[in-house]
Amino acid sequence: MYGLTRATTTLLAAGVAGLLIWIAMQINGDTVGGFWAVYGLIAGAGLVMALSQLLGGWTKWGWPTLAVTFFLIAFVPIAVASRWIVLAAEPGHGWFHRHVLSWSGDIHIRGLVNDLKEYVAVFAFGIGLVFGFSFDTTGPRRRAVPADRGTAVDRRAADEPLTADRNGSAAPTGTTTLPRDREPVGRTQTTDET
Repeated sequence: MYGLTRATTTLLAAGVAGLLIWIAMQINGDTVGGFWAVYGLIAGAGLVMALSQLLGGWTKWGWPTLAVTFFLIAFVPIAVASRWIVLAAEPGHGWFHRHVLSWSGDIHIRGLVNDLKEYVAVFAFGIGLVFGFSFDTTGPRRRAVPADRGTAVDRRAADEPLTADRNGSAAPTGTTTLPRDREPVGRTQTTDET
């Protein structure tokens, strides 16, 4: 059932992401506002794909929460680097656009930035995708079962059903049987050679 749910959710999300990208293609990206609308929709398509895995049961079901460590260590650096490329590709001569290009020249990465601007849609999609990966689920909440403080747990008795299943026979309560080809730990089998 898990595979069917995940596959169906992924298929639906791919359809929604494709629709968002198609809508983005209908917008004139030559203006600053149009540029941000286009790449905002493409980032939204990436977010939809990531959330489809979360909602499709990829993680442990339950309510999504922000994974702060992932957000800070993975998303923030990726978002900064990707936004740098997106801002460099922005049409016109806005303040951020000018300064990103100027700073890129100062730190000698202007050629790299100019090359990567051709793939600005990939960077926008990646921002949305990695942001979606910043969410995780903790699984369904379970009731806490109070521990019985006065009782010691007998590990042999707890393992008896498993041992009986492995051996193919039910062992009487309080006894443990071993397969014929195995011996208890600590004993060595010796053979008399004459």
